[in-house]
Amino acid sequence: MKLGQQAMEALKAQIDGSLKQGDDLVVAGVIGIRGTQLLMQKERETLLQYFSDGFLWSTARILEKCSVSADISEIFKGKVHARYDLGAGGVLSGMWKMAEASETGLRADLRAIPVRQETIEICERLDVNPYKLLSEGAVLLGCTDGEKLVQELSHYQIPAAVIGKAVAGNDRLLYSGELTRYLERPSQDELTRFAWGGEWRKDKKWQS
Repeated sequence: MKLGQQAMEALKAQIDGSLKQGDDLVVAGVIGIRGTQLLMQKERETLLQYFSDGFLWSTARILEKCSVSADISEIFKGKVHARYDLGAGGVLSGMWKMAEASETGLRADLRAIPVRQETIEICERLDVNPYKLLSEGAVLLGCTDGEKLVQELSHYQIPAAVIGKAVAGNDRLLYSGELTRYLERPSQDELTRFAWGGEWRKDKKWQS
C-alpha cells in the first residue's frame, strides 16, 4: 500500500537526498550497536545464564568503539546521493524508508551487512532480530561507487560495506544465501518486545 502525500513528505524529510537507480547501498558503521548495549544493560541477568561476566564486559568495551562519529560527516559530502542515520527498526527499516522515499526498488544481501558476532550471539539468546534492532551510530548511504567510499571510510577506521543496489521498479528483495524474501514495511523495533522496551522511545529522536 502506497503512502499518502503527507506521510510521504514526512518520510522524505527523514532522508538526506534521494537514491538514484543503480546506486550502491553502503552501511557505514556497525548495525545494532545501541540496541545491543541496551539489551546488555536491561537483560543482564538473563544473559549471564549464557555468557560470562567477562564476555559481557569485553563486549561493552568493543561496542563503545563501533559507532560512527557525527564529526566525520564531511567524508560523505559530495559523494553520496542519499543518507539516513539508522535508528529505530534497525537497518531493515532504514532500507525500506530510503527506497520508499526515493521511489526505487532495491536488492540487498543480509550477509554483507556489518554486524558484530557478539550482537548476533546476544540476539540469538534473547530471540531478537539484529536487523530490526536500534542501530544508532550506523549510517545508510546511497552512492555511485560504493567500493570507493568503503575504501575511503577504512582510512578513518570506520567499518563499512556495500550491501546492495537501488534498482528500477518497486520490488525490494533481501538475499541470504539461497533464500530470498521481500523487504517489508517497518514494524516496531525489537526492543519494544520487552517490558522496558518503551523507555528508550522517550527520546523523540527515535519516534517513528
